[in-house]
Amino acid sequence: MISIAVLPGDGIGPEVMAQALRILDYLTEHSYIRARYTTALVGGAALDATNSPLPRDTLSLCERSDAILFGSVGGPQWESLPPHLQPERGALLPLRNHFSLYANLRPILLPSQLAHLSPIQSHNLPDNLDILMVRELIGGIYFSTPKQLEPEYGLDTLTYTRAQVEKIATLAFRIARTRKKKLTSIDKANVLSSMVFWRNTVETIAANYPDVTLTHLYVDNAAMQLIVNPGQFDVVLCPNMFGDILSDEASVICGSLGMLPSASLSSHKTISESPVSGASKEEKTFGLFEPAGGSAPDIAGKNIANPIAQIRSLALLLRHSALRPDLADAIDNAVTHTLIAGYRTNDIYRSSPTNTKPTVQNPTSNKESPSHTHTTATPSPTKETLVSTEKMGSLILHTLAGTIDTFVSH
Repeated sequence: MISIAVLPGDGIGPEVMAQALRILDYLTEHSYIRARYTTALVGGAALDATNSPLPRDTLSLCERSDAILFGSVGGPQWESLPPHLQPERGALLPLRNHFSLYANLRPILLPSQLAHLSPIQSHNLPDNLDILMVRELIGGIYFSTPKQLEPEYGLDTLTYTRAQVEKIATLAFRIARTRKKKLTSIDKANVLSSMVFWRNTVETIAANYPDVTLTHLYVDNAAMQLIVNPGQFDVVLCPNMFGDILSDEASVICGSLGMLPSASLSSHKTISESPVSGASKEEKTFGLFEPAGGSAPDIAGKNIANPIAQIRSLALLLRHSALRPDLADAIDNAVTHTLIAGYRTNDIYRSSPTNTKPTVQNPTSNKESPSHTHTTATPSPTKETLVSTEKMGSLILHTLAGTIDTFVSH
């Protein structure tokens, strides 16, 4: 049994969360997994109801749970409040710190047959783009002190300790070893002492992984290279702020922030339950799983938001906190097949011409990194169909129901 704290949040959070929970309900009702979830307030919704963006009851629920499925927080009505009351600063950042969510994994996946969704010219895109951004999440400039805001100046501090860099670098190398054995570390070592320290520490860890090729890039060059040649990257290791920026840039390569999930993993809180029969023996990891995009208050309540990032965040939760890569692969496969069939929410609707590149078949699982897909040639549709949030959720669920048993045996 896995226990999940569900925090829908603000804006489009509740409506896209509803589609992810339909998937989870299906999995539990059909005995693919034993799971229970409890919903609680967070962000602006919590602030309006309880005067706190992270109520004690919500934090207690998270402490009792094995994972957090998070929606999104924030909106213009709360932006002028003191920092500790703003939904992101007062809820999301404290959750990261409280649970030592030190590593943020963001998979950047673009199957060849969906390349037309990308703003990048097709000749710059590889077949089946697959990048994993690994971002240090509880150090660096967002958390270092002192911080000051005065009438004549503002002050933020950028500090990294050896333990912080070693921990995130070790994870990145471990993941790289399971993929293409290639790691790119991002820094600004030409001007920042903290980034010289980052680079030197990453080099020290690299000595333990001689089978992984390490490359260093300055962050400004990396931002350019993600656009002109994204296929050169596999696993990308970033300090907190650079990872925040570059992972958003990389996610747009796939057409929309509404497509990309993320996993923020804890270094301290683990799950004691034994893995299910046939699952990896690796210890399950507590994490917070959320879409890469924001609360999009301008489209909230209109039934037009893209639920894919939230649904795929559930897949990441199943992969890392439930050690069920089979279920995660089944969900990712259902999402990809639904897109290949031409169904689009407004953010990715392009009405593109016929594409005859491959369609996804039976992705392989990988216990450390988000799913990878193998493809076989099948033509994609001649037109795209614009659908609502609810309809997209229904289509993905229908596809999952028809294909899940190719991934999972009861």
